[in-house]
Amino acid sequence: QVQFVESGGGLVQPGGPLRLSCSASGFTFSSAAMSWYRQAPEKERELVASITSTGGHTTYADSVKGRFTISRDNAKNTVYLQMNSLKPEDTAVYYCKTRWIYSDYWGRGTQVTVSS
Repeated sequence: QVQFVESGGGLVQPGGPLRLSCSASGFTFSSAAMSWYRQAPEKERELVASITSTGGHTTYADSVKGRFTISRDNAKNTVYLQMNSLKPEDTAVYYCKTRWIYSDYWGRGTQVTVSS
């Protein structure tokens, strides 16, 4: 079955960097677009960034443009989210997600806390 293992979350000071990883299995990773979402306390889950199956096209939420970079390594079945210049408002649980054969699949999430 489709499974994700997210890692890289943690506590970071404002302005610092963090890199999230999402290792996937159970589907043809190289044929699937991938996304990162986040959900802050008492807020709805929101799309942060997406990347096409080949990595040739990426999209970002306005709030993270210029600070976050999504990338993927199809040989490792892994998608990454490089986060720079982090702000307290980036604090959230971050989830990787894909849509595969008409169904959405989510990881369990990794907590990112930006605080001094």
